This record gives sequence, structure tokens and C-alpha cells, in this order.
Amino acid sequence: MTIAIIAHDGKKAEMVAFIKDHAELLKSRSIELVATGTTGSHLERAGLEVTRFESGPMGGDAQIASRLVEGKVDMVIFFRDPLGKHPHEVDVNMLMRLCDVHNIPLATNQAAAMRFVQTL
Repeated sequence: MTIAIIAHDGKKAEMVAFIKDHAELLKSRSIELVATGTTGSHLERAGLEVTRFESGPMGGDAQIASRLVEGKVDMVIFFRDPLGKHPHEVDVNMLMRLCDVHNIPLATNQAAAMRFVQTL
């Protein structure tokens, strides 16, 4: 199983803490993590193993969306900052739309992500 990890700048610390809290479970289930570039670098600095793509504004959201369409992503955890402005909002909307089109579970906040992790 592959889970895509994405977080807006204001949510990166929250995402790192969430993944660290569940790292043992993810490892025990042999779950591969893929992430946008900056989020992935934060996860790596926290000692977590992740495959990194470009940062979101540089095409990372689109790279993850492409893998999703190819059937190579099984779940997306995307901690969004609904109050911030994001120059790549079009890419974010495209990724979320493709999750719906391809029936891929998408958690956009910690409560939803917790429910996803509980199902593992």
C-alpha cells in the first residue's frame, strides 16, 4: 500500500507529528510513503523514510496525481490550510478531484487521517 503525504506550510509540523505518532504501525504494514518535496524533506529530517517528488507549487501535487491515476497511490493524507492563500490551488483542486474520480480515500485534516490509520 502507498500513502501520499502532503501538507501546506502551516500544517507541516502537524503532519510530521501525526506520521511520527503512527510510524510503527505504518512500518508494520509495509506501507510506502510518498510526499511532495518540502513535506517529504520535513519527514526525512524527522527520521522517516519517504519517496519525495517536487514541492507542490513546482508540480509535486501533479506528480502525485499522476501516480494516483496510474493506480500507484492507495490513499492521500493532505493536511490543508483552509485559511491560507496557495499559489498552486488549481493543482490542489485537481488532485482532490482525481481522488474522487478514482475513488481514492482522501483525508484533509487530522481527524479524518486518524480514521484512515485506524482502518489499517
